[in-house]
Amino acid sequence: MVEDSHASWVPPNHPRRESLFIRERLVDGFRDGYVAFQGLIAHGRGECFDYLVGESTIPPALTAERVAAAALLTASHPVISVNGNTATLAPRQIVELSKLINAKLEVNLFYRTREREELIARVLRESGAEEVLGVADDASCTIPELFSERRRVSCRGGIYTADVVLVPLEDGDRTEALRKMGGKTVIAIDLNPLSRTSRAASITIVDNVIRAIPNMIKFAGEMREMPRDELVNMVRNFNNEENLRSVLTFIRDRLSELASKGITLEFPKP
Repeated sequence: MVEDSHASWVPPNHPRRESLFIRERLVDGFRDGYVAFQGLIAHGRGECFDYLVGESTIPPALTAERVAAAALLTASHPVISVNGNTATLAPRQIVELSKLINAKLEVNLFYRTREREELIARVLRESGAEEVLGVADDASCTIPELFSERRRVSCRGGIYTADVVLVPLEDGDRTEALRKMGGKTVIAIDLNPLSRTSRAASITIVDNVIRAIPNMIKFAGEMREMPRDELVNMVRNFNNEENLRSVLTFIRDRLSELASKGITLEFPKP
């Protein structure tokens, strides 16, 4: 459950309680200046796909989350990329995961401004982060073949030199560019299994970020003492193409079942 200061006005039995909390937190982030207006639209697009998977973590997502945790645990230099939506929806969880897997945190934005960079860094520090990369002049390296502001990354042990990068709520062009750099495992969290991000990533988690990050924390905690060879083999044997096919099959079967059983809500007849 997303903790929220708006709990006082949302009835505890409201059928869309969690969704309302999430939306209000994004609106708060927008008002505070670190969520982009376009980020609100992006959230709505993602929520549409969340309906398709039943607003729950489906088996292929659990598989990807477990493999992602293994990839991060075995990385030499893992980095978690943070944008405005991620910073407002799961800041404490992102920081907790980063400490568990010893990963750097780096701000990276499509709609980049100095103010937004600093606000997101502040949110992460208030959530327990000791260091946040990618702010102001720290983002002085550039990702080849990328021309948006997302190309700017930290040279100081950040995304540019990372071997494993977690990119929640990502833009597809940067995922592609990071893969083309070679030597990078890119883990995406994206509710749309057909997006360029999902199709370009090394490991795609088709799940809501508010469920995915806690699941990864759980798995990372459970797997920390596992033999390294076992974790490496888990990552090596993962097939993202097959996993995405499983997601699409799940959605297809779920929609077929819903269509056969009926869609409308039933109410007492007078």
